Amino acid sequence: MAANLEDVPSLDLMHELLRRMKCSSKPDKRLILIGPPGSGKGTQSPLIKDEYCLCHLATGDMLRAAVAAKTPLGIKAKEAMDKGELVSDDLVVGIIDEAMKKPSCQKGFILDGFPRTVTQAQKLDEMLAKQGANVDKVLNFAIDDAILEERITGRWIHPASGRTYHTKFAPPKAPGVDDVTGEPLIQRRDDTAEVLKSRLEAFHRQTEPVCYSLNEQCPFKFFWRYFYFLQLICIS
Repeated sequence: MAANLEDVPSLDLMHELLRRMKCSSKPDKRLILIGPPGSGKGTQSPLIKDEYCLCHLATGDMLRAAVAAKTPLGIKAKEAMDKGELVSDDLVVGIIDEAMKKPSCQKGFILDGFPRTVTQAQKLDEMLAKQGANVDKVLNFAIDDAILEERITGRWIHPASGRTYHTKFAPPKAPGVDDVTGEPLIQRRDDTAEVLKSRLEAFHRQTEPVCYSLNEQCPFKFFWRYFYFLQLICIS
C-alpha cells in the first residue's frame, strides 16, 4: 500500500526530492561485479549504488525476497529449496529479470556475484538481449587468494543496508554495531577459513572460465565485450 504523503515527515520528503533531482542527471548504468569471496564486492556495491542511483541485485537476497513475497518464481524456488535442491539457473535469471523491472532499477543496476558459471552467463545474456538491454561494464575484483583469509574472517555486515565492516581494516565506531543505525552487525556462517577454501576452489573452477574464455567464438560476446579487469574502480 502506498504511503500517505501527509504522514511522511517534511524532512524525509525533502531528502527524497533532492535525491530524485540528483538521480535525474545521472547516466543510466548497468554493471556486473565478479570476484572471489572477500574481494570487496559487498563493500563497493553500496557506494556505487548511492553514487549512481542504481539498484543492488544480489541473487541470495532476491531469492529470499521472492520466496517471502510468494511470487510465482519465488514459490518454485521455495519448492526446490524445501527439497534440498539447488535453485535452477532459469529460475534465478527469471527472478533477476523481475527485479530489473522495478522502479528502483530505473537508472540501472549492479548485479553482484552473478553469473558464476559460463551457463549462467549465457542465460543472462539471452535474457538481456530479449530486453534490448546493455551491460556497460563487468568489473572483475582480482585479488590473490593469500590475502583473502584475513579479510574474510574479520568481516562483519549490517544485513539491512549491506554495509560491510572489518575488525582490522574498517572497524565500526562501536564494536559490533552499525555506524548509521546502531543496529547489531552479523558475521556470516560461511566466513571461516575452512569454508573459504572450498568457496575459492569453486570460484577458480566455475567462475574464472567465465572471465577468461573471451574469444571471437564466445557465444555470449554481446555481453562480455564489456568486460574490464579492475584494479581501481573507475566507472565514469
